Amino acid sequence: MMKRLFRFSLLLSALFAVAAMEPPSQPITLPPAQAAKEGRALVDELLSDPPDAGISTGVLEIRHGKSYTEIPVKFQTVVTPTNWLSIYEAKEPAGTRTLTITHNGNQPNEYHMTVKTKDSLADVKLGAGSTTNNIEWLPFAGSDFLLGDLGLEFLHWPDQKLLQKEMKRGRSCRVLESTNPNPAKGAYAKVKCWVDNESHGILLAQAFDAKGKELKEFAPGDFSKSKATGQWQLGKMQITDVQTDFSTTVRFEVDK
Repeated sequence: MMKRLFRFSLLLSALFAVAAMEPPSQPITLPPAQAAKEGRALVDELLSDPPDAGISTGVLEIRHGKSYTEIPVKFQTVVTPTNWLSIYEAKEPAGTRTLTITHNGNQPNEYHMTVKTKDSLADVKLGAGSTTNNIEWLPFAGSDFLLGDLGLEFLHWPDQKLLQKEMKRGRSCRVLESTNPNPAKGAYAKVKCWVDNESHGILLAQAFDAKGKELKEFAPGDFSKSKATGQWQLGKMQITDVQTDFSTTVRFEVDK
């Protein structure tokens, strides 16, 4: 799975290449017209490039002040001839929550949630993202990951700019800035992310409010090489609410 990051089911391989270090180079800043053209081209490339199918498991570690919660999770990617699905399953104390995001290229994502307990099943089609119902700003399983984070909703915003090309974490990256044309109160107004040139993995992402203050930061980590396969493995990824210092870490099951 050497595709883009920020979708749970893509994470395991999107950053394996990080360990293959490249020599540093000076950042290249793009002029406005070129930034808009190349930003749009990069987003079209990301949205049209389906990921590999696969399943991974792990644990959500949610830290909100003195509160700490662990939730077992499973992440699955299903690829069809016409679209692809990201499926996130969380084993919460009250039951199993399953979020299915249907990706249709440049068309809006579709969100569908089920919550199954021993006594009932709630089945809700939430609708499309980037619309007035603001479903993308709902948290997943009480974590700091919003539904729009998992669906990469910022790639569907109309204003996309490729700010510059630079090295990040030893990798050659393109720095993409996505602007929300009509952010709701407390929602992301802008997202800045570093996209790995080779894998399309997002090595770092920062979300900002309408005043330009950072809201959240996403970063992967804990890379190790599998003794069984020799492939690099992603051990964790973390999203932090910079303003509250709340955080959620996903720790993946990896080969020792």
